[in-house]
Formats: sequence, structure tokens, C-alpha cells
Amino acid sequence: MRATSPVIVGRDEQIGLLSSALDAVQRRSGRALFFVGEAGIGKSRLVGECAYRAYGAGMPVLRGRATSTGLVVPFRPLAEALASRFRAAGTPTDPELAPYHPALARLVPEWRKGGSPGYPETVVELAEALLRLLSVLGREAGCAILLEDLHDCDTETVAVVEYVIDNLADLPILFLGTLRPEPGAALDLVRSAERRHTATVRELGPLPDAQVRALTGACLEARPQEIPEAVHRRLAERAAGNPYLLEVLLADLLDTGRLRRTDDGWEAAEQPDAAVPSDIVRSWARRLERLDEPVRDLLLASATLGSQFSVTVLQTVTGFEDRALFTHLRSAVEAGVIAPDGAAPDRYTFRHSLTAEALISSLAPAERASLARRAAGAIEHSGEPLDEDGRQLVASLQLAAGNRTGAARQFAEAGRRMLASGAHGSAVVLLERAHPLAAEGDRAAVAESLAVARAEGGDLDGALALADALPPVPARSEAAARRGRTHVELAWAAVMAERTADAALQVEAARALLGASPPPGRRAALAVVDGYLSLLPGHEPGPGQKPPGPAEAEQAVREAAETAEAEGLPVVACQAWQLLALLRREEGFDAADAALERMLSISTEHALPVWRVEALVRLGANAFMRTGDASRLLSARAAATELGALLLTRTVDGLLAMNAVLCARWEEAQEIVDRSAEASARVGDLSAHRYLLLAGATMAAHRGRRREMDRALAAFRRAGGEQSLLVPLRSGLCRAFGALLEEDRERAAAGLDEALAWELDHPSYYYLSGRYGLRPLLRVLAGEADRAELEEARAAPGGCLAWNRQFLELADAVLLGRAGDPAGAARLMASFGACSAPFPVAHHLGLRLVADAARADGWGEPVAWLRTAEEYFYGAGVQPVASACRAALRQAGASVGQHRGGWDRIPSPLRTSGVTPREYEVFVLLPERPGNQQIARRLSISPRTVEKHMASLLSKTGRADRAALCEFAAECAGEAV
Repeated sequence: MRATSPVIVGRDEQIGLLSSALDAVQRRSGRALFFVGEAGIGKSRLVGECAYRAYGAGMPVLRGRATSTGLVVPFRPLAEALASRFRAAGTPTDPELAPYHPALARLVPEWRKGGSPGYPETVVELAEALLRLLSVLGREAGCAILLEDLHDCDTETVAVVEYVIDNLADLPILFLGTLRPEPGAALDLVRSAERRHTATVRELGPLPDAQVRALTGACLEARPQEIPEAVHRRLAERAAGNPYLLEVLLADLLDTGRLRRTDDGWEAAEQPDAAVPSDIVRSWARRLERLDEPVRDLLLASATLGSQFSVTVLQTVTGFEDRALFTHLRSAVEAGVIAPDGAAPDRYTFRHSLTAEALISSLAPAERASLARRAAGAIEHSGEPLDEDGRQLVASLQLAAGNRTGAARQFAEAGRRMLASGAHGSAVVLLERAHPLAAEGDRAAVAESLAVARAEGGDLDGALALADALPPVPARSEAAARRGRTHVELAWAAVMAERTADAALQVEAARALLGASPPPGRRAALAVVDGYLSLLPGHEPGPGQKPPGPAEAEQAVREAAETAEAEGLPVVACQAWQLLALLRREEGFDAADAALERMLSISTEHALPVWRVEALVRLGANAFMRTGDASRLLSARAAATELGALLLTRTVDGLLAMNAVLCARWEEAQEIVDRSAEASARVGDLSAHRYLLLAGATMAAHRGRRREMDRALAAFRRAGGEQSLLVPLRSGLCRAFGALLEEDRERAAAGLDEALAWELDHPSYYYLSGRYGLRPLLRVLAGEADRAELEEARAAPGGCLAWNRQFLELADAVLLGRAGDPAGAARLMASFGACSAPFPVAHHLGLRLVADAARADGWGEPVAWLRTAEEYFYGAGVQPVASACRAALRQAGASVGQHRGGWDRIPSPLRTSGVTPREYEVFVLLPERPGNQQIARRLSISPRTVEKHMASLLSKTGRADRAALCEFAAECAGEAV
């Protein structure tokens, strides 16, 4: 007889917490809750209550559970949770989720594309995609994701959970997780989240005496006072306040007739002390004895497989025919021992994980080992190939049977397969299980695989420590070749982490093992690592070695690429061609693109989707820099999105944002920055995040908005931008260009000199800092540079880029005009017009910059250029340049038309106070607290005129003094932003 309470007893506080969390989620205020408690304490009942209330509020509910079989299945609870929702409601069709389908395909089979090679998404990419999915599901009423038994889940799921709970504060998502207080990654996460106040945690303790009595009454449908005192005392003592144990022990009393209902209520048939089982194991042993023998055998075999089991595997182990198998399963379900697993049609689960443990514990040790041995043999010899789950199950059974060596082999093979699939965390767990179990002769090979798994999973220190502890191997042996390969892989991981010294040590160890003449494939891999290593800051050649020159380095990498192709190592070949493209930039972008095209061809031929998109992105970036056309970059983004490569997509977004800035497509640039800057920070992609922040700062600078630029650069600095390779872009493309829009050529020149000084001390592959374009132009205008300096800039790879070429054409025109060749200067101005067509701000700034020189040297059409520039910058609201153009026109004796408009630019409170457009031009400069002379220079008016405007502004705004007026201007500027 089953004895289950229809109500939850003793958990009022937790139910209230759930209720308030659900209410908050409906107001788009995300919540994360964790219930921690021992097995049977009532966590699942609370999850069920949460699901019931969420359904009642119209929320989508996603419910999953980690497997307690000991199998390491990456993302199992998450896949089960999504399946629980989509099986009934169908997969969502919202267009905004399309970019995330590839990343979520691992969890949602319907989003897997047939024949696609797949993308080994990072955990962070998957977590971000899941967060977007949950946000869409919860858009109308909120949504709840409920994950149980997290103490049993894989490390990848723990990482996703951490990301989700850290980022759901403003999203309509309730996350509820349950776990036992067992040491492990899940409990560490929960404690950390509680300390960081990103989650609410409640410990579920045992029920006190009064609530034990109330729960017993609920199970028996009786008032608490009707429970016989002896029964209550014994249940309270044996169950120790654990609701599940209480229900099992109570069921045993009912089944044996030692507690029965009479006309006068419930009574104990005999003294409970005499017959009540001493523990839960004996209770289940008695229940098994009352079942038919085939059902009993089936349950014991099922328990051997774990608290959740596959019908297919169970049939393999028991040998039952279909009809008999399902008859016995039905009997076990009716007995309340097992139930169908709602998340997987082919699986059943024990009503509680303690049930399986208790059934196994009821057997003698020798009988348990024999049963596990038979089950392992049946699965291994079934004729079906073993996948990772199957290997783990066999390994667990072998271990239970006492076969440590056999278990180690299966765990190790499953771990290596996980590593190959990109599930680094799960690979580490399985290989760590295998390592102490392995035979002496196999242990080193397992440790090598474990070191690589740790390195690729981000634990480079742990990987290197493990590699250092490996026993020596004979030279020129198969073991030495394998060990050498391990050191090469660790060296690559160290290079990617920019750990120069560690990478060098691993290369040295690999060379020592592989000898002076390693196999061609290993030699190629080492050459590629050496090439990347030489570019890292702080790298010094070994004793007696000298750094290779550019031609020598390029030749070595070229040979490595060809060898890798010949040896059938496409990944190494892609690494080599990518490095070659970087080295060949110094020869010109045509040579660099040729290397990338080869990389694209290899990655396409060998179905390496990540490397293919890498090639497309780099080709697109080169095309954008060479021509200003972003079409190829957009194609690369589409490919990255289709693949689900979210990190690559953010990288492309940064490039697209900067392209939009240079092309003055402000709304497009702002949309990209708003969309991707926060997301890139959330996933920890600092490289893309910094570039996007710099794009935002550059946009403010190119619009003449100094305060916005400074705020954006402050964010860039907080993100570590000052220690990145973007420093020259910050100094030149952003600050120096912005200074020119404030008519401050001295500050612009200083910024460009700062960028050049940084580049001379650091290797740099960012060619838009001004070194090859804007700086030569300003130096030519100032009479500080001659034709030789200009031609040097033209000959450099950066000189062929569209953004730089426009400024070089202007510099050349100035030199020709100064040399008395107006026709030549005119031809170059026409070329400038074509080059600068994609870049309207730079185009009009260029006209303003060269107009003075053209007027002084008597060439070109400076008056027309000044009129064009003045009209553009007045319309763009860049008053310093517009005013300078008007002043230059007056000096040239040309008429200057007045803009009678401009009132619409003035905020309503100032307009009603009578502030004029000319006064407002002064007012918008005041947040920077400039002096009258500075304002006069920037607006190209006299200091006396500035004094008049200041006096008028003080009177019209009612401010007491200049400081108060400047403070008021700063407040108005902040409100405008």
C-alpha cells in the first residue's frame, strides 16, 4: 500500500518564497532560488508546487533533472528541461532566436541541421543562447526553469547555470535548482551565488515533531491526534524528520498489517518495536519479498543500472521478451516503486534515488558484484556499438563488480571522446575517474589525455602541473611520440592564453622527446607554435639562438603549412595559413588575402566550420579596411551566425560598428554597439567588448561630442583597454580625429605622435591609427614632412587602405600645389573625392584642412571647399569646424551666408529664455569649462564677442557667475545624452 501525503507539510516559508519569486518574474524581475537538503527531505515536492503555481500563472515551465546513475552527460538537465516544454508546445519560431539555433542545437534536436558538421560551441555561447531563449519564452507572463538534483550534474551544466543566474536580474525568468549538500561544483556554485547575492538559498531541514505528526495524518487521511502514539514515536525516531523515509516506513507498517484502520480509527496491531525494520534497507527488502520473482529480479537489475534506466539496456541485461518486460514494468509501476520518465519515452525512474540504493543494499556484496558483472557483460557483448553513455555505464558496472582496470579503460575512452567533442569539463571528470583506476602501464597515457583536457578546459595551471609530474619515457619510443604530441598541444594552449614562458617550456619539452628529426606532422605543428610564440610580448629565443628574420619566419611557417596539408593535418594547416596571413600583411594585403583564401579552401574541403568562419571573418576585415566596403564582412557575420559561433559574431559586430562609424552611419553603429557591447561583456569576450566600446567612443569623437567620447573612453579603460593592442586606435582614430573637429590641431598632432610612439614599441596590426594617413597629412600641412616621408607612408601596407589613402591623396595634392603643379594637385583632389566618398565626415574635414593651403599656394577651389564643409558641419552640429570655415571664408574675401535657422537645436527652456543660436554655440562648450580665448579659437570668433555672449547667457539663464553657468551647461548636456 502506498502512503503519500497529498499536501506539503512544514514548508510554508519556502512556498511563500516561491510565490513572491513568481510574482517578481511577472514584473520582469528575474529570480534565482536554490533548495538544498538531503535525499527525501522534500525538494522535489517543492519543485512540483512551483511548477503547479507557474502553470496557473500562464508561465512556460521547463523542468529537468540530472542523472543519478553516475554517468557524465553534458547538459543533460538542460536538454531534458527544454524537451519537457517543446514536446508539448513545439519549438518557438520567433525570428530573433534564429541566430541562436546553432548554439542551442545541442539541446534542441529540432534545430540540428542534417549533414551539418556542427559547431563545438563554448559553454558561454550556449549559456547566452539559453538566456535569450528563456527571455523570449517569458516575454508575456514570465517563465520558470526548474532543475533538480544538480549535485549529480556535469560541470558544463553548472557553468551554464552560473551564467544564467548571474544575468537574469532584469529578465522575466525564474530559475529554481535543487541539490544535496554534497561537496562538488554545484554546491560551490550555490554558496558563491549566495555570497554574491545573485541567488536566494534555503536549507531544508528535518521536520520537527509536530510536523511529523501532521505529515503522518495527511498520509493516513486522519487528524494528527488520531495517530497512535507508539506509531508516531517510532516513525519520528526512525525517519528523523525525513518525509520520504517516513512515507516508506509508514507504507511498510500498512503492508504488513501492523498499522490498520478500524471503526474507531487507526491502531497499531502489535508493539511496533518488535517488528519495525531497523532501517530503510530492511523495509525495502520486505517489500521486495512480497513481489513476484520476475518483478523482483527486474527491479534489482534496474537498480544496478541506477535510479534512472533505459528500457533497451534493461532488456539487454535481463533478456526478457517485450511482452514479459512491459508486464513486469507495469507491475513495478503499480507497486509504486518506479515510474515512466516523463522527459524520455524509453526511460523509467525510481520514485526516489534512495529506492535504488536501498534495493541494491539489500543484496549481499558478492551478489551485488555478480549482478553488476553480468550486466556489464551483457551490455558489452550486445553487438551494439557503445556510445559515451554506454561506456560510462559499463565502467560503473565493472567498478561495482571489482574490475578496476576494465572500468578505467571505459572511463578513459569515454573521456577522450568527450574531449574530441569539445566537452572539456566532462572529459576532465571522466579522465580523473580513470586515472587512479588504471593499470600501471596505462596510467601515464590517461594522465596525458587529462592534461590536454584540463588545458583546453581553461585550467592551464593544472594541466602543466600534471604534465610536470609525468614519469619519464624512453627516447624514440611510441610513448615518447605520444608524450611529445601532448606537449605540443599544451604549448598551443599556452600560446592562445598568451603564456609566453609556459609555451616556450612546452615547446622545449616536445623537442627533447621528438628529437632532432621529428615526424613531419609534429615538426609542422611545432613550427606553427613557434611562429605564434615569436609574436608574443616577452618572448626571447633560447640560449645560442637568434630570432628569425621576417623572411625566415615566413618561410618556416609556409613549409609547415605545406607539410601539414601533405600529412593530412587540416587543423594544423589552417593554423599555419592564418599565421602566414598575419606575417604577410607587411608585404601587402594581397599576399595576406591569398593565405586566407587557402585557409578557407582547406577548412571547406575538410568540413572545419570554425576555421572556415575564421577565414571569412579575416577576409572580410581586410576587404573592409582596403575599400571601406563591409559587404564581405556582412557575409562573414551571416556565416558565423548560421554556425552559432556567437563569439566570432561579436568580433564581426565590432568591425561592422567601426565601419559604420567611419562611414557616418550613426544609427547603425549605435544599434550594433547597444546590441553587442553588453552581451560581449556578459560572455567574458573582452577583446570584442573593448573594440565595441572603442567604436562607441570613436563615434562620439567623429560627431564632435567630447563629453560622450570621454565617458565611452572611461568605460574602455575600465575594461582593460589601456593594456590592449587598441591603444594606438584610441589615441589616433578616436582622440586625434575628435581634436580636429574641435579645431585643435596641436592636440590632434600630439595624439597621433602618441599612437606612433606606442606602435614603435609594440607589434601592431591595426593600420587605422593615423600613422599611414592622417599624421602625414597634418605634418605636410605644418611644413614638417616632405615627399620622402609621404612616399614612405604610401609604400607601407597601411597606405593602401581606403581610410588612409584619402588623407595621403590630400597630402600629395598639397605638396604638388606648393611645388607649383596645380593640375597635378587637381588630379589628386579628384582622386581624393573618389577615395573619400564612403567617409563623409573625413571627406568634409579633409576639404576644410587643405583649403587654407590651397588658398595660400593658389591652387584648387578653396572657397567652394570651405562652403561645402561649412554647410556639412553646420548641419551635423559640429560648430567649431563650421565656425572655422566661416572665418576662413571671410579671410578669403568671400561672402558668408548666415544660417537664420538653428533655433530647433536649442532646448525649449533656453529658447524661451531668449538664448540665440550664436549664444547657444558658446553654451554647448561650457561643460568643459574653457576660457574665452579657447572658445574664440574653436568658434573662430573674437574673445570680445565671446565676452558679450557670456554676459548675455548669464543674464538670460539667471546664473550668478561663470562657474554656475558652466555647471548648468553640464546638467543640460547630461540630460540631452
